[in-house]
Order: sequence, then C-alpha cells, then structure tokens
Amino acid sequence: MHGLNDRQLQAVLHIDTPALVLAGAGSGKTRVITEKIAHLIRKHDFQPHHIYAVTFTNKSAKEMKERVSKLLKDDNSKGLNVSTFHNLGLNIIRREYKALGYKSNFSIMDAADAGQILKELMHKQNIDPEVVDGVQWDISNWKNAHISPEKALDMAEDNQQQARAILYQAYQKQLKAYNAVDFDDLIGLPVKLFHEQPQILDKWQNRVRYLLVDEYQDTNAAQYELVKQLVGIQARFTVVGDDDQSIYAWRGAQPENLALLKEDFPSLELIKLEQNYRSSNRILQSANKLIANNPHVFDKSLWSEMGQGDHLRVISCANENQEAERVVSEIILHKFKHRTKNRDYAILYRGNHQARLIERALRENNLPYVISGGKSFFDHAEIKDVMSYLKLIVNPDDDAAFLRVINTPRREIGASTLEKLATYATNRGISLFDATQEFGLTNVLADKPLRRVQLFGEQLLKWIKEADAAQGEEVVHFVRGLIEEIEYDNWLHETATTPKGAEKRINNVRDLILWIERIINKALEEDGEEKRLSTIVTHMTLMDMMERNESEKEHDMISLMTLHASKGLEFPHVFLIGMEEELLPHKQNLESPGLEEERRLAYVGITRAKQTLTMTYASKRRKYGEDMACEPSRFLHELPQELLHWEGKPGVVISEEEKLKHGNENLASLRSMLAGGP
Repeated sequence: MHGLNDRQLQAVLHIDTPALVLAGAGSGKTRVITEKIAHLIRKHDFQPHHIYAVTFTNKSAKEMKERVSKLLKDDNSKGLNVSTFHNLGLNIIRREYKALGYKSNFSIMDAADAGQILKELMHKQNIDPEVVDGVQWDISNWKNAHISPEKALDMAEDNQQQARAILYQAYQKQLKAYNAVDFDDLIGLPVKLFHEQPQILDKWQNRVRYLLVDEYQDTNAAQYELVKQLVGIQARFTVVGDDDQSIYAWRGAQPENLALLKEDFPSLELIKLEQNYRSSNRILQSANKLIANNPHVFDKSLWSEMGQGDHLRVISCANENQEAERVVSEIILHKFKHRTKNRDYAILYRGNHQARLIERALRENNLPYVISGGKSFFDHAEIKDVMSYLKLIVNPDDDAAFLRVINTPRREIGASTLEKLATYATNRGISLFDATQEFGLTNVLADKPLRRVQLFGEQLLKWIKEADAAQGEEVVHFVRGLIEEIEYDNWLHETATTPKGAEKRINNVRDLILWIERIINKALEEDGEEKRLSTIVTHMTLMDMMERNESEKEHDMISLMTLHASKGLEFPHVFLIGMEEELLPHKQNLESPGLEEERRLAYVGITRAKQTLTMTYASKRRKYGEDMACEPSRFLHELPQELLHWEGKPGVVISEEEKLKHGNENLASLRSMLAGGP
C-alpha cells in the first residue's frame, strides 16, 4: 500500500464497521477499492469468491479486476466477483430462475424490444399513444423506485395515470409470458425475490461476505435496497461516492442514498478523500466555490499539490459559428506553442446538437476528432432487425430474436396471439419457433392467427434449410434474397418519417450486406475457406462487442463529448462550450432540484481539466430559425472572479465585426505559420 495518503490508507484499513468513502474528483477512489480488496484477501482471510465489488460500467469493472490481479500477483484472486450492478442482478436471476418462475433460457429485452411490446399492447387495448406518451420512462422509473404495477395503480390520481399503470401491469404480464426480463428487472427481480423468500436471501448473504460499491451516488432506490439486502445485519461493506458528481437523476439516481446510509447503518464510518491528483489548484478552487452553492449533507474541499496553475479563461463569442471557429483556432495555436498531442484536448458540451459546428470547424482544419458515446453501427434499428433474422436462422431457439422479427415487417400477429404462443411454449418447455411447428397449437389459437403463426414458422424453416445449404458467395445471395422476400425496403419506407430517412436506413442495410461479402471474400483469399452463415454471424457479434470497446483504445484525436459522457475522464486541456443560461443550466432545469444537478454537471466539466480550462459562451445563438440574445451562465458568475481571465466580459462593448475579424486573422496567421513549418 506504498504511496497511499493518510485518508486513503484509513479507508483501506477500516474493516470493523461499514464505511462511506466520500471521494472527490480525481482523489484515487479506484485505487482505494482495489487496495482494499487485496487487503481483505491477504490480511483478513476473506476468500476471493466471497468478495463482491460492484460498479456501473463494464469498463470500470474490467479495470478494477485487472488492477486487483496485478496487486495480488502470486496470491490467488480466482473467483473474485467484480461486475456492474446489472451483471450482479443477472447472475442472481440465472441461479434462482426457478424460484422466480422463469425457464433457464429467459431473454433480456432491450429498450427497442420493450418499446415494441408496449406499442402492441396500446394497439390491443386501443389506448391513444398520446395519453401514455413517455410510458416507457414511467415504467423504468417505477421499477427503479421499486414500485410494483399494483402499487402504481393504487397511486394513480387521474385517468391518465391509471392508464399508464394498467399498461405497466399488462407489460409485466407480457414479459413473463415471453419468458423475458427487461433491463430494470435485472435489479428489481432479485430485490423482490429476496423480500419474498428469506431462505434464498440468507444463502446470498452467506455468499457475499464483503461488498464494495463504486459510484454510490448513482444508485437508485432498487439498487440501494439490493445493497441493504445483501449486506444484512452483518453490514460488511464499503461504498465509495461523491454527491457532487451525481448527474443521473433522469435515470433514477438518488444522491440522497449517501445520507440514508447513516440512518440505516448508525455505526457507519465517514472517510473523506479531498486530495486531488489531477488538477491545478485554480481549477479546484473554482470547482469548490461553484459547488458550495448547492446544499450539502457532507462538506468537502478539494486541494492538490499540482501548483496554482493557469487562470481559467472565459471567452465571449459573437455567435455559435464564431464560438466553434474560436475554439478550434485556440487548439491550433496551443498545439503549435506547446507541441501537444490531439488527444490532450477535450471539447465538452451540454447537448449533442452543439457538436455539429465544432465538427465542421475541426474537419475544415484537418484536425482528427472522436465523438464519445456516438451511436454504434449495431445500434441502428435496421441493423438490429437484419441481425435478428440472421441470428434466428442460425439459432432458432433465440426467442428474443424471434420476438423482434415476427412483426417486422408487420404480419398482423398481435400481442394476444404472441402471448398465447409464448404461454404454450413455456408450458411445453420449448422455443417459440418449435411451438409454431406443433399440432397442439391448434387448441390454443383461432384459425386466422394460427395460420399466420404457422406460415411464419414455415418460412423460417425454409430459410434455415437454405442457409444450411449455402456457403461462400451463396451466403450473400441468401441474405439479399431474404431481405427482398420480406420486402424490408418497403417496410423502411412505410415506417420512416421522411424518404431521406428511409434511404439512409436502406443504405445501412446495404453496408451490412457488403460487409458480409467482404468477410467471405477475405476468408476465400486468405484461407480458401467457404464461410457459412453461422460463422459469419458469430464473427459479426464479436465485431459488435469490439466496436463498443473501441473507445477504450488509445487514439490521437481531439475528444468531443457531452458533460454526462465525460464523467470519470480527464484531459490536460478542456474547452467547456455554451456556458449560457438555458443551455447550462438547461432551460428545463432552472428551478431546484434540477438546478442543483445542472451545477453538479458544470462541476464535473470543470474537474475534468488537469492544466487549462477555457469556457466559452455566445452573445447570440440561432434558435427556431432566428438569432436570439444569450445571457452568460450564472455558473460563470458563481466562480471566484479573481481566478478567471475574461475576454469580452459583459459590459465591455466589442463589436461583432471586430470579434469576427480578430478570430479570422488569428486563424489565417496560424495557418500561415503551420504551412511554413516550425
């Protein structure tokens, strides 16, 4: 544990009672967790398989596990449980599926699948979608708050709330009939199980001998309940969090869970990590002053040994176009002066729409950039549809894929029919596809729906036989033929909001087919191998996973991202753009408690910077087709003014022409310098 400061060491060594480690930005919290795991194994004889560490992202879990393995070296770390909350929940459901009334091959529905189920239910119950607009969010919030459909119905105060609660009830019933769970159930179902069956909870409490939770401020009510259940009266746990970095209220996070711990566990030890290992003191002093405007249960003040550092800069721009040009020209100039890398810079913003002009300015100046949190190719609905067809043809037991494609394009097979089919399959212990082939289905479905379901089953059987016989180039012909046979292009035109949108989606499908063709040709050239569809689907699934992890690779590009996406990251030089009222803070969050969360968001942005921080705002911004005057963000005025260097401060009149002229001249001179070389 060499190199830990006093507070970090205290957090690692404290074992006797539960601990809350209040860890400020950049204070080394991950190191505390990993060192504590190693300490529990080495000095307190905890078996690795009895230690559970929980965080919120796969990336964090992977990093944590790797760090612990390095720390333990020769000591055995086999069996250590490091995962996300949802993976922990999934692990519990997999082990206890019988007690929950599920089959072992239950499916997990993504948001798109869940949305489709709700659409079908609304259609079936003849509910106007406008009446229940946003019901998917409501259901998610209910589940995160651990509110059952019955309780939601009891709480309903008007017809609209009642309609939403009834839809929630029908949705849960439908999921169960499909032998499926959604993302929120991964936490909710274990909590419900532990509440109803104490003997199973007792078994899990015996398994989880010590629990460590990272980013505790991001837990919702259901996650907090799961933590309480698992630790029980023994209360062997350490949670690490920072209420000042709680920025996910919109997905149910409750920073007040930090305060609740003290009520639920009176012997809780509070340990504050306030030494920052990331930023200069001017940056930290500014962050401290800003966040002090929020109410606090626990006070803390960040400091570092990194020196005072540069003043924070605030630049006023005439409009959003000049803002983009100015930020890019500042990066070019700074790079030229300090011989820095592109990856040293990040441009942060409140909303994704702000990236468009920045992207254009970067492209025009040949500066490479990466947008974090951008949409994966595999996240497009049309790619999911085609991949689901291919997965189902390769593995007919994939019920999730079956449910996704059976009405895409629409085959007039309603929610009621699917519910009966799913119930029949569950009772028989078979897949949905196998159920379409059974004579017993005639006793369950009426003639018309029966014929439609059987027809789909027959089509699927035909495609399976064709795919089995195809190899090499024949696979490409098969996939093209499949898409033509289901008239998928027509479906995209029918469901798209604009013809241009339909064409874009059709082109994505064409790209998928070309990719399959390239995989086949490459295998033929390099190995003389005639690829089959099953091998290609496996390859593409792995590529999907790799693409999602692409952001973890080292790159020399300027990072563009929202403030939400920036949490947990750090950069030597940060540009925080759009520091205006109604943008940051956002116009929907100008009142408490939304305003406090917006301030925490600004705090997160400021504390990403290690060496320099530049904030910009526009005097005018184009909204709804016209130029609107903008006010500098109140957060700029809440920062310590003696630590800021303002350029174009309100009250100092500089004409827009002068600003634009200055910006353009600056950019022109830089280009000239760069063209001539150093």
